[in-house]
Amino acid sequence: EPKFSKAARRFFNMRFRKAERLSKVMAAAGVASRRACEEIIFAGKVVVNGKVCRTPETHVDPLKDLIYIDGKPIPRRLPPKMVFALYKPKGYICSDAKDDKKTVYLLLEKYLKTWEKNNPGLTKPRFFTVGRLDVATTGLIFVTNDGEFAQKVSHPSSGITKEYLVTVDNESVTKRQLKRIASGTEIDGVMCVPISVELVKSEPGDSRHRIRVVVTEGRNHEVRQLVESAFLKVHALKRVRVGGLRLPSKL
Repeated sequence: EPKFSKAARRFFNMRFRKAERLSKVMAAAGVASRRACEEIIFAGKVVVNGKVCRTPETHVDPLKDLIYIDGKPIPRRLPPKMVFALYKPKGYICSDAKDDKKTVYLLLEKYLKTWEKNNPGLTKPRFFTVGRLDVATTGLIFVTNDGEFAQKVSHPSSGITKEYLVTVDNESVTKRQLKRIASGTEIDGVMCVPISVELVKSEPGDSRHRIRVVVTEGRNHEVRQLVESAFLKVHALKRVRVGGLRLPSKL
């Protein structure tokens, strides 16, 4: 029997007793994280009972109200909540494919075909990534249909750390440069300071220097900008850990 998250059972079982915020209902349905759902609502992409709704605080009952997102209804019979920890290769993007670019969802294509075959009539899961890695970055990425899980992992208040290994092209990395990275840099008007910065051993057969950088927020291009602020050139960037989950060393 499929196991649903606490949020899914709370909003969608037959003992549903009260209306909830639209953004929470959408997240429980696996549309996206709660924060991302709010942005979708603000953008005017959500219709409730025939009217566009731009207020995330609007209370709805998913068993009674008709809720559409981009013209598609929120499913009332939910697929089970799933979380995949994937290795993202270089060249893949963490969003819907555009201009023939490869997307991380292609990595689940074989699994999803088997899942659909084994679950006829059940709504196909709507997956999204928890945070993003840019097209040139490799490493650990979560793909899920559980908005509540995504919210807990990605929100800064969770305190979940992310660890990156940065390979640089420079002939040397000085203590002064490491201190410069550790002091932080301003990104989009916010001062971003890493939890820790240290020089680590080079890969076997590769003389390039590597730096371990641990952060909590993981803003867009944060680690790249931290390293580049010390006048170092990034050759490769890989996320090797999120919280207590570490990427296998062979990847």
